[in-house]
Amino acid sequence: MNTSVTDSGSRGTQEAGGFHGIHRIKNTIPHRVPILLVDRVGEVVPGERMTTYKAISGNEPCYAELGRDAAPADYAYPTAFVIESWAQSAVLLSTWEQPNPDVLAGKVELAGAINDVAFEGHAYPGEVLEHSVRLLKQAGDTAILAGETRAGGRRLLSVGAFVVALKNAIDLLPASAGLPV
Repeated sequence: MNTSVTDSGSRGTQEAGGFHGIHRIKNTIPHRVPILLVDRVGEVVPGERMTTYKAISGNEPCYAELGRDAAPADYAYPTAFVIESWAQSAVLLSTWEQPNPDVLAGKVELAGAINDVAFEGHAYPGEVLEHSVRLLKQAGDTAILAGETRAGGRRLLSVGAFVVALKNAIDLLPASAGLPV
């Protein structure tokens, strides 16, 4: 049975339109423009799976240097951004039940490894990336996730395993930061 989740993390209704928007995303992960690459969250089953979306626009910074003579293939959305967008979705799922308005305090998400990555195509301006993420295993503050990205019904990316670990932000600061321990 599919259930939705409110912004507080309890079972109930989603934001207007049936999706969780940028407000909830920014209260869950620390990414900000220009590297925030998830626009909305669709289906959420906490601790199991999530679907997220990223709309690709011709106004993306990665296209800024393309001239009038750019070939259509030059507008392929960079694969590194497809991976980053999917990974942000994985982090969202792994931390969904722990929203934090001050995402720079508390626990910080660290990417540990990504394995069995396969690319099968490209996306272009006007398309929407649909990321499917599923939790394979969680042990304490470490999660292993897998999934895929589609655009226009085509699979673009598959990820066999992605490791995310949560660490206390204070533990990651250099000793010279002068903060009390």
